[in-house]
Amino acid sequence: MLYAILCYASEDVVCSWSKEQDDAVMEKLLGVQEKYAQAGRLGPVARLLPTTAATTLKKVKGEAVVIDGPFAETKEQFLGFYTLECADLDEAVDFARELSEVNPSGGSYEIRPVSLFNPARIPA
Repeated sequence: MLYAILCYASEDVVCSWSKEQDDAVMEKLLGVQEKYAQAGRLGPVARLLPTTAATTLKKVKGEAVVIDGPFAETKEQFLGFYTLECADLDEAVDFARELSEVNPSGGSYEIRPVSLFNPARIPA
């Protein structure tokens, strides 16, 4: 089954890291990803730019309204995601646990099964 591991943390904490600190965290995260990538089970991985770069389209009274920034005010922001082919939920939880062990920002990892809407259109 394909799982999405959605990464949430305080953007203020992550954005306060020096380039050296950020590079070190990214290197550790790559180490976790590597064994899954080598097994051909790691799908797309993305790190999102800060919410200050976000634009939201919201439907208001039947009309689409475009606003700057994220829609919700939260303590943690959606910072990125992984897609991973796993035998079961336990394996997806293990992957998220490994990510959390090397990531000093704290935060949380939401693990959700993925159902492909149109798998024929997904590039191999």
